[in-house]
Amino acid sequence: MEPIPVAGPWITQKEIDYVTDAVTNCWYGQANKYHDRFEQAFAEYIGAQHAVALPSCTSAIHLALEALDVGPGDEVIVPDVTWIASAAPINYVGAQPVFADIDRQTWCLSPESFADRINSRTKAVIVVDLYGNMPRMDEILEIARRHDIPVIEDAAEAFGSEYAGRKAGGFGHTGVFSFHGSKTMTTGEGGMLVTNRRDLYERVLILRDHGRVPGDVSFFNREVAFKYKMSSLQAALGLAQVERAEELVGRKRQIFNWYAEALRNLPGVSLNSEPAGTRNSYWMVTAVLDPALGLKKESLGAQLAARGVATRPFFHPLSSLPAYAHLSESTAARHRNHIAYEISPHGINLPCALSVTREQVEFVCQELRNIITAFAANRLQFAA
Repeated sequence: MEPIPVAGPWITQKEIDYVTDAVTNCWYGQANKYHDRFEQAFAEYIGAQHAVALPSCTSAIHLALEALDVGPGDEVIVPDVTWIASAAPINYVGAQPVFADIDRQTWCLSPESFADRINSRTKAVIVVDLYGNMPRMDEILEIARRHDIPVIEDAAEAFGSEYAGRKAGGFGHTGVFSFHGSKTMTTGEGGMLVTNRRDLYERVLILRDHGRVPGDVSFFNREVAFKYKMSSLQAALGLAQVERAEELVGRKRQIFNWYAEALRNLPGVSLNSEPAGTRNSYWMVTAVLDPALGLKKESLGAQLAARGVATRPFFHPLSSLPAYAHLSESTAARHRNHIAYEISPHGINLPCALSVTREQVEFVCQELRNIITAFAANRLQFAA
């Protein structure tokens, strides 16, 4: 039997029809038909003035940093707990990542830690909407405004989430999204950059196409830049998905509610938060165990896998990764980011692919209960 999937898309006939039309007709003069429609529809959904379709969220962060003139000698603050793609582009432009702690409730960037990490070299901050959760955005934006720090909102995992009635991705100088196959809406691989600043939008259009001005057919490059463009097939799939945005987000929220109901009386386990004034799109249903239970994410994941349940571990702190072991910043972060290092070892993402059924969710929850109960009993027996 195939494991119950931790993530995956919901594809309908609409997606199939749009992609079929793209592969059949979107060549020559029609090559950008779906790009234009996708970017317009996505910008309207987010509430942004401009959107640029790209091959990944990583490329979107890279272009955002380049457009903001971040480079060698600069520092960019990023939460310690996130996927490395949030931070890797900082290295691409020759800048230094600075790892801030996370908030205990939202698991996103802590405003207090953000403020503590600012210095004269701080050139930008990347705010990550982790697993669909929304950070304390008003406080973060006020700190950034006070210090004149540009904000890149990494909403890769938060398509459809909201804060104070506004969509995730619409708060920073730029917002960036991922359409990886695991995401709530997908183009297989892909990303999007949104912004309300015309100057950043125009700069990104040049940077993503080998330094050419949009519409140029003379191949007269103004600078050495990048090749970051999306195919028409991906754009067609993305258009169909964004037209179904609320249907997709609604399914994610339904799946989370199944988990919340099935696990509500299980002590020592907490799920994603949804503070007042926010809407969580619950890209991942994430369970964080009380450290007092003594059960780590690696052991829990292995035991669930043996029962046919696919999971993902809560992200490791970036400062703990071999990729950043050479940085003195990592050593400092390991000693100061207490919440990141408290939560990460005990968090796990449960199956929440858009295809999962209520019966599968109930099975996962029962197996989780069984594992925790057996582990607690063994600990008591050993202690006795």
